Amino acid sequence: MTTEKLNRTANGWTILAILIALLVAEGVLIVQLIQAGSPNPWLLGILILAAIITLVCFAGLFTLEPNEAAVLVFFGSYAGTTRDTGLRWTNPLFERKKLSLRARNFDSQKLKVNDKKGNPIEISAVVVWRIRETAQAIFDVDNYLEFVHVQAESAIRHVATSYNYDNYEGEEQSLRSSIDEVCDRLQHEIQERVQSAGVEILESRINHLAYSPEIAGAMLQRQQAEAIIAARQKIVDGAVGMVQMALQKLRADGIVELDEERKASMVSNLLVVLCSERATTPVVNTGSLY
Repeated sequence: MTTEKLNRTANGWTILAILIALLVAEGVLIVQLIQAGSPNPWLLGILILAAIITLVCFAGLFTLEPNEAAVLVFFGSYAGTTRDTGLRWTNPLFERKKLSLRARNFDSQKLKVNDKKGNPIEISAVVVWRIRETAQAIFDVDNYLEFVHVQAESAIRHVATSYNYDNYEGEEQSLRSSIDEVCDRLQHEIQERVQSAGVEILESRINHLAYSPEIAGAMLQRQQAEAIIAARQKIVDGAVGMVQMALQKLRADGIVELDEERKASMVSNLLVVLCSERATTPVVNTGSLY
């Protein structure tokens, strides 16, 4: 694992002024020697060489914007990283590889996977990330952009297979009902996988989650049936509570005394009225219950 080390660079404006001054001075001296006639070849050669070196030094000038870094490589050896912004100067023999330190995001493609119960689903996520260690991003992986994308999609697949699509029993977490917990786990898993590339995962969010088209219709019917059952259960619980309250109220206020058979008849009638899907039509009994 390559560790990032800072390499301080010189102020580019200062170096630029010095190089221009040197180049002008060397040019003036060369012209004067030539005009003087029969110049010393050694002195003239030294001045020309100095002018060439000065021109080469101009190649050491470069600029960095905020949230940018440059990895410096000297003939294949890592020489350090600079994050100094503005016009800078460094050894012109250094190869400079610029990297953006800004936050980036990518939307993964829709992945078709099986959930914990084996149901085929479609899932995709948005991942927000940035480079934290420049040396690792350049030297420890071949292509950090492709590496992040591949590892993120691998983590999405793994997380999707660890949960049920929906929570049918109401006990364990699922992709649909525990979205925050799933996203936290996804972010943690992606971070573990891209650690070697010097990348920091800032956020990961699921932006598409659905059953695969071949089972979507059947699963929709199942969800509708479960919703109907849950609604019926709530209606029945409420109706039983209302009937119980009515019987207790009648007994407490002494309005009427009912034997067990009349109580059963009253309970039956009230439950029919309260649980029926349609409006009920009352029937008046003019005779005796017996």
